[in-house]
This record gives sequence, structure tokens and C-alpha cells, in this order.
Amino acid sequence: QVQLVESGGGLVQPGGSLRLSCTVSGSIFMSNAMGWYRQAPGKQRELVAHIVSSGSTLYADSVKGRFTISRDNAKNMVYLQMNSLKPEDTAVYFCNAVAADGLGLSPWGQGTQVTVSS
Repeated sequence: QVQLVESGGGLVQPGGSLRLSCTVSGSIFMSNAMGWYRQAPGKQRELVAHIVSSGSTLYADSVKGRFTISRDNAKNMVYLQMNSLKPEDTAVYFCNAVAADGLGLSPWGQGTQVTVSS
């Protein structure tokens, strides 16, 4: 059974940084693209960054140049380094394996709240 556990969120001032971590258990990790999604209040969940097993990455335009996704295949971990945070980055952040249509493959974890505010 796949389990996704996100951590590392918090309250940060605009311009600040956070590093999110995702622990992945189950069989989805090694062969799948993994991604970070976010959902702001009243908005749909969106994919902001994903990384394939070889290490190639892709980012949404809204976070390009500020966020960096990485993965540790030995530890079944996925990370999201977020720099130069903006108030519009405020959301609950989730990780998941990424299907071909961009949707999450597995049941969602609880997510981690990121709040950017002065």
C-alpha cells in the first residue's frame, strides 16, 4: 500500500525559503515520475514541479527559477526547495506520483501547509 507523508511547511515571510520533504512508501517510487502539487483555498490542485526517475525536471511557469525539486532514490524521498517565496505561493503542498495526464497516481497524503505572509 502506497503512503505519502509530506513535511516541512510553515509560516514564512515574503522572500523567504522553505524545504519540503516527502516520504514515499510502497511500490510507486522508483519507476515513476514524482511531483509536488499545491492547492490554494478555493482553487484546484495544480502540479508545480515534477521529476522523472532519471532526474530530469519540469516546473510550472509560476515557480520556475524559484523552486527546485529533487529526489533521493535510495531513501524514497522527494524534496522541494522553495526560494523567493511570494504570498501567492500560500497553499497546501502535496507530493504524489505523476500520471501521464498530470494527475496524481496514488491516494493523497495530508499535505503540508505553506503560508507566506508578513
